[in-house]
Amino acid sequence: MKSLLFAGLLLPIHARPMEKLDRGLVAVRQADGSVYTGWRLLGDDPAGAAFNLYRRVGGKDERVNQEPLKGATNLIDRGAGKAEAYVIRPIVDGKEGTSTKPAKVLEKNFIEIPIQPIPDYRPHDASAADLDGDGEYEIILHQASRGRDNSFNGITGSPVLDAYKLDGTRLWRIDLGINIREGEHYTQFMVYDLDGDGRAELACKTADGTKDGTGKVIGDASKDWRNKEEGTQRFGRILSGPEFLTVFDGKTGAALKTVDFIPGRDPIDGWGGIGGNGGNDSYGNRCDRFLACVACLDGKHPSLVMSRGVYGRTVLAAWDWQNGELTSRWVFDSGVSRPPFEKASPFSGMGGHALSVADVDDDGKDEIVYQAMTVDDNGQGLYSTGRRHGDAIHVGDFDPERPGKELYLVTENEEETVSLKTPGAGLHDARSGSSLWSHSPGEDISDGVVADIDPRHPGAEVWGGPGGLRTIRGKEIGPCPRGSDWVIWWDGDLLREIYDRSAIFKWRWEEGREERLFTAEMPGGRGRNAGFRPNLAADLIGDWREELLLPAPDGKSLRLYTTTISTEHRLVTLMHDPQYRLSIAWQNVSYNKPPHPSFFLGHGMKE
Repeated sequence: MKSLLFAGLLLPIHARPMEKLDRGLVAVRQADGSVYTGWRLLGDDPAGAAFNLYRRVGGKDERVNQEPLKGATNLIDRGAGKAEAYVIRPIVDGKEGTSTKPAKVLEKNFIEIPIQPIPDYRPHDASAADLDGDGEYEIILHQASRGRDNSFNGITGSPVLDAYKLDGTRLWRIDLGINIREGEHYTQFMVYDLDGDGRAELACKTADGTKDGTGKVIGDASKDWRNKEEGTQRFGRILSGPEFLTVFDGKTGAALKTVDFIPGRDPIDGWGGIGGNGGNDSYGNRCDRFLACVACLDGKHPSLVMSRGVYGRTVLAAWDWQNGELTSRWVFDSGVSRPPFEKASPFSGMGGHALSVADVDDDGKDEIVYQAMTVDDNGQGLYSTGRRHGDAIHVGDFDPERPGKELYLVTENEEETVSLKTPGAGLHDARSGSSLWSHSPGEDISDGVVADIDPRHPGAEVWGGPGGLRTIRGKEIGPCPRGSDWVIWWDGDLLREIYDRSAIFKWRWEEGREERLFTAEMPGGRGRNAGFRPNLAADLIGDWREELLLPAPDGKSLRLYTTTISTEHRLVTLMHDPQYRLSIAWQNVSYNKPPHPSFFLGHGMKE
């Protein structure tokens, strides 16, 4: 089998396409007048690839470096002077290549992306993909209005999806219409190059009245399927009428193909089960819990996977988009689960409010890790951990001293299910699902995170819920950070930082405390507008470290924040690691979780 040198690691090459990206050059002026620059090392760059960096002054390019740059792909230009922009040129076989697109010098550490706001709407989840094939990512923004959790009735706004280039040019707007309810669990949108033509598509659930990016209406625009029985639990819900799945052109927003959504909602009372509190309902709470992802199920081509149900019955439907046709690959159905649950499928009630995609068995094909169960690439259940429904999940190579990947789960124990004494948190072997360690049986833990933040212990650390900071082997080692929701690679070392409430913190392990590294300006309000989770966090520009996409204080733009801290570590862009790239596709799903690569990235990683 052929291999690829990725971030110093020799990884097997399967026949997966690699996204064509530009260098993502970024330049930011510092307080002392110098300019920080960073750019991508690509997955197909030859070993030892070198670069020349040029500053542009008065329309002329001046080389910054004396010798070719063979180390980390960032540099602080201390002789920047009145530099207006920078370009980077790769050196291939001893010869200098062509210049990249010039990167204008930013006066602050963010790119301001103007958006077209809508009255009574706010910027919500976002995704990133190359919609027009130029090698630069565009931002796909979900604008939300009056969203409601499935457990609450009421009329919501109509979800709106916008596509913006980084300069604020809007490519299209898709209005999903009144027959798609707004809320965390309803609108999961996948943006990915599904057919390998170099341009990403967008796919999501649609309904009568959805208007595509060209103004064309899907279905019957005159239909209003919202329940109007005020004072009832069904008020405002959409429990009748057709449900569709549509693939849209990424460049124009035009609807390319629409099919019936699989599965349908009926029976509405057929989605309860042993997950969560072990209950059920007939008013549309549990039947309208959706997740989605993209996975390379054959090891070569990406497939779209849409799902319904988390607490009891769970259905995943895999689709292939090729040659303008949307075809069903397989459907996984755990079946209806009803009390007393003795005859229920072991895969029933194992879903959560997040998922992950990873090649857990190292066969080159992806599996869908659906919270406490995993579905194999062929659509068959691979294993169930029995850990039931939960709100947080993390999959990656967190323990480099043991083979394979690990799966970290937190579990919701409440009301009738407390007596089951299901562990509140614990680590599993991601290949087999077998338990490695757990704690807090019967406890309801809402969150938890895995990241390498302490170099004294091999692998990553774990925190969230009862107890303090734990090693990846489950041993408590002291106090933990307050934030247990999001982590990010931001500063110069290989340890990960903590994002919480619009700020980035470094864990000072010597003293057991957080140190604030960066704070973004944020608007008031709740949810993402208060900075609990970013609109998007991913390695979108610069070197291998991650950026934050957050709303500007006035709500009229998005700000893509980038680090300006130097690093000595030379790594390929994380977007060329298959697991990490697919994590960015599913990041907007339900309770967003941070992405993880397929290999251990942290202190002491193999180089």
